[in-house]
Parts: sequence; structure tokens; C-alpha cells
Amino acid sequence: MGKITRRDFINGTLLAAGATMLPFGCASDAVVNSLNPLYYPPSLTGLRGSHIGSNTHSHARAWTGKSDWGKTTELEEEYDLVVVGGGISGLAAAYFYQQKHGMDKKILILDNHDDFGGHAKRNEHMIDGKMVLGHGGSQSIVGPKRGSDTVHALLKDIGVDISKFDDGAYDKDFFKRNDLMAVTYFNKETFGEDKVVSHPYCNYPNYIEGIVMGGKLTNEEAAEQAPLSESGKAQLLNVLNGGFHKIDLPKEELRAYVRKTPYYDYLKNDLGVEDPLIYKMARNTALDWATKGTDCSNIRGAKSAGAMGFEPKAVYDEETPYIYHFPDGNAGVARAMVKKMIPAIAEGNGAEELVLAVFKYAELDKPTNAVRIRLSSTVVNVEHVGDAKDADEVVVNYINEDKSYKVKAKNVVMACYNMMIPHIVTGLPEEQHAALRLQTKCPLVYTTVGLRNWKAIKKLGMGMAMSPGNWHQAVLMDFPVSIGGYEYTKTPDDPCVIQMISCPYGTEGTPARDQFKEARYEMLGREFADYEKEIRSHLTGMFPKDLFDFDRDVTSITVNRWGHGYTVGGPDDSTKIGRQPFGRITIANCDSAPGADAKTAIDMAARAVKELG
Repeated sequence: MGKITRRDFINGTLLAAGATMLPFGCASDAVVNSLNPLYYPPSLTGLRGSHIGSNTHSHARAWTGKSDWGKTTELEEEYDLVVVGGGISGLAAAYFYQQKHGMDKKILILDNHDDFGGHAKRNEHMIDGKMVLGHGGSQSIVGPKRGSDTVHALLKDIGVDISKFDDGAYDKDFFKRNDLMAVTYFNKETFGEDKVVSHPYCNYPNYIEGIVMGGKLTNEEAAEQAPLSESGKAQLLNVLNGGFHKIDLPKEELRAYVRKTPYYDYLKNDLGVEDPLIYKMARNTALDWATKGTDCSNIRGAKSAGAMGFEPKAVYDEETPYIYHFPDGNAGVARAMVKKMIPAIAEGNGAEELVLAVFKYAELDKPTNAVRIRLSSTVVNVEHVGDAKDADEVVVNYINEDKSYKVKAKNVVMACYNMMIPHIVTGLPEEQHAALRLQTKCPLVYTTVGLRNWKAIKKLGMGMAMSPGNWHQAVLMDFPVSIGGYEYTKTPDDPCVIQMISCPYGTEGTPARDQFKEARYEMLGREFADYEKEIRSHLTGMFPKDLFDFDRDVTSITVNRWGHGYTVGGPDDSTKIGRQPFGRITIANCDSAPGADAKTAIDMAARAVKELG
């Protein structure tokens, strides 16, 4: 290779001029057929999650009511079941249908993304010849020991042995051993200087098992070190010493007060906060736990989400530690389900053996499969043949590469987002149609960044950095898991992947639903260059200059955008009304619980298959 004169990011991967590092030599903007042997979406970087093109047809359907898709090819394919959505719930629905009705039943799973798994997204980063894993959405199996018998049986059948995490796969001592703790990064643009303080100022980091919660500083020291005015420091100290004991009410009145009173009123009236920078800090301290800024929370909700102003406490107890996490998050669960239904997809048996397996995507949609997964296929209409009460068939219309197709099925499980179902299922009862439209989701961004080493992180002592002035409000070392032959980074000289989390908000003080919509538009309207610029500024301002150079040390960036992230249930009984069976169509997804974890997705899939009879 000739002399390198410049470096640049192309679709998230750092390229040397004259060289190519794109996966398998494919062009970054090429449309790769899902049956191409070289097709392997986990290795793609840049804008992922709700990637470019994944929502084009669904938005046309929902926003403009588009129904004319041109010439439609009626495929000579008939299925016992079509599943709309290939996330955890959709995959589980296919699995349960086979278990109930026979392994020979023909099933088609349609998904609008270029990979299966939904929010359970696998991010592979190649760093100086070493493959380093990260997750791009659904993180961990939350509290699996408290899961239903149905969940336990499925996990066992696909080879997920949670005892391995208890027995050392999750390195609980990693953060303490490396003196990595929860810190806060104040950026210059917002707070007047770039400064890292060894204190989280909130309870949010407590969900990471083993992280040291800024124990080196007292509240007095933490308030003094914050880049605030003297008055602001005094107000911040009052917040850090806050709690229900600061509310001057009789105990019998306190419960109602914390439920009906906005969190910001608590800061202002009970804790005496006037400094706008403290509100800036407070708004960003709940992140994806709350699914919204704390300006939309009551006192009780803010406390439960770990916001500033309450005594820190562990989020999980010893029976439900937050450690059941594959190196690629719940993509490990999704891949194990796919392997169970399509055995030729990869070598290995069970989730642990599949951690390092390269999946052969060309196997997903073979006509000889009992279960077929068809990617980049957006369903735009689902309709019974005849009256829903008496119908024997359902017709499913989907778009793939801008071409319209139809298939027939005896049954359909809708495992997509609830708010899309009224737009694509024809003939829904009016009450159910209205109820489904009340469901929503908050936007989320999980960015994974490949680093050649983490020397700067070690010097900073950062296990997680709360970042109230940045678009990504938190940065953290990934979960320290070694399993299935995969080894988590051992020393600061080794490559690693860091996670950057953004729960984007809209205009402060406006209703949460309006903020979701506003933030979603902004998030999806950003180009990769916009994300890269923010990440560059964030990491450069936060890390020690003598040990970190962005162009030298950052190898790759994967921005997992989820316009519709965590479930936010609708009011009253709208969720239960919305999930009712409709003829030969049932509904399986987290929204129908409502909830936002893998166990819930699996349980809802089991319910939906049971409702089909």
C-alpha cells in the first residue's frame, strides 16, 4: 500500500485512502440480494437499526395512505403462517407455531429490515484483524429466573444456559479491578469547560452489575467540582442530598403528592433549584429507563428511573442481576432461535456455540425450508379473503426492492409495531383500530464505537460517563462478557467496543408523545456525517488528549437508530383492546403487553399463537 495521505469515515468505517475495508468487498451502497452468499449485515457499519430505506414504504403507507404499489406479483406460495416482523417476538411466534402444530408447517417471516432480530441487533467491528462484538439495541435477558415456564422452556431448547453468566461468563469484578467508575462529563459548549468529575450525580448507572458508583467523592465534593456558579453548586448539593425527607408533608399525603406532582416542581419547590444548568443535568439523568426526559415525569417516575435528587440504590437485587447478556446482546437469543428453525444457517448447537458463528444468510429464504425469513420486505396490507369471521385465508401484500408481491396464509401473526397495525390490517373493528393508534414508542439511538485500545478510558477511570450536555447522554464500556470462545477485552492495550446511548428529546415542557415525534424526525433526518461529528466532539472533549486521538484510535462507528424504540403503552385499556384477535390474525409484540424486554416479547408470541387455535 502507498503512503496514506488522509483518513476519512465512509459509512462508519475508517478507511485508509486507496484501501477497502467494506465487508466482503461489497460497495457500501450496493443493494445486495438476501440470497447472495456474501451478504452479511452484522458486519455493516454506519447508519443501522432503522437503516436508510427500512421505513420508506411503511412511512408512505402510514403518512400518506399510499395503496397503489403498481403491478403486484401473486406468488405461488401458500403458508400455514405468515409472521409480520422478524424480531424476538416474531421469531418466537414462528417457533411456538412449529412446536404446537408440527415441524413441517410452512412459515414465512417478513421483515422490513436487512437483518433479522428487530431491536436485537448484532454489531461486529473488525479492529486490526480482530472481531469485536457489540449490541445495537436489545441488551440483556432481564431477570430470566423470574420468567414464565414458557420463556424458560424456549431458552432451554435453543441452548441459552443462564447459569453460565452466574458462573463467570459475566466478569462482575471487571470495573472494580480496573478502577472504572461512574463519572460525569461536562462539555465546554454547555458548561463552559470540558471537565470529567468522578461522580454520576444520579442513580442511572446502577443497572450495570459491578460498576463503581463514583465512591471517591462525597456529595459536598461532587457539588464543589461541578462547573457551576457558587449559587449553582449550593443548589446542586441540596439536590444530591435530596429525597422524600425534603418534602414537607405528612406521610399520609406524601404518596399522592409524588404521583401527581411534576419532578421539575419537586426540584424547584422542594429542593430550591433555580440554575438552568441543574435542570439540564436533571433532564438527562433518566435516559432510556424513563423513555423520556424528566421534564415529563412525576416525582415517583423520576425516582424509579434513577433521576437526580434521590438517594442512590441498586436497581437489581442478587436474584435478578443485570448480567444475562451475550456479547452481541439479545441478538444471541435471536440467532439461536433462527438456528433452531433453519439448521443449515450456521455450525454449532445452542446460543453459546453460535457466538462466533458466521451465519449463512443465503439459507434464510430457501424454498426447501419449513421456515423462511424474507428480509427487506415491508408488509403494506394484510386482508382476510372474505369476512374475517368465516375466512379460511389471509392475503399478505409486501414490498421488496420497490416491487409488490402477495402471498397467502392460513394464519397471520402481527409481530410488528402496534401503531403500524391499523395502517396495514384491513377491516379492523373501529374500537381496536382506535386503540392501536394510541400506542407509541420512544426514539432511541445505541451507537457502538470500535477503539484500538482503551488507555484513555483507563486513565479517566470511566466505566460509564453521564454526559448531560451531549446528544449521546451516556458513554460506557460494554458489558464484560466472555462466552462461547469469545473473549472480552482484557487490558487497556486491547481493542474494545464502547456503547453510546441517546434518548433524544423534543422541546422541553411539551407532552412526551409530541417530543417523541419531534425527536424521531430529527434523528432520522440526520446523516451519518452529523452523527460522526457529534461523536468526534464528544470523545475528543472527554478523553485525555495525551492518550486519545480520534482519527488514530477510532476504527469504526455503527449508529443503531430506532425511530420506534422502547414501548410506551397507551392509556387505560387501549393495550388490551388493541391486541385482541381479529379473525385469523393475532398480535404478538412487546407493545401488546405493554413491556420492553425479551421475556415479554416471547410471552406475547406464545399468547398470539395460542389465540390462533
